[in-house]
Amino acid sequence: QVQLVESGGGSVQAGGSRRLSCERSGYIYCRSMSWYRQPPGRQREFVSFITHDGSAAYADSVKGRFTISQDNAKNTLYLQMNTLKPEDTAMYYCKGLCGGRDYWGQGTQVTVSS
Repeated sequence: QVQLVESGGGSVQAGGSRRLSCERSGYIYCRSMSWYRQPPGRQREFVSFITHDGSAAYADSVKGRFTISQDNAKNTLYLQMNTLKPEDTAMYYCKGLCGGRDYWGQGTQVTVSS
């Protein structure tokens, strides 16, 4: 079993920054880790992923503003979010592909005000 716990959400003004964290426990090796988000009234959408060896990809909507990173020694995933926009308002979830299964965290809310 894998447990994922997100933190770092909160309220921020447009143009500001926020760093999300996702701590992983229960399974040491995960092939990849991802961030997803679900804006109010919309479906969950992909934000970014990173492989165990550090290859990363981003949704076009966040490219150049968000940076995904990980500390494998601490089993922690990060999402640095800069130049935030009101449309970034969403519940942010981390997902781990670990042992051939997807595991999800409970989410952390980010609210960006204009």
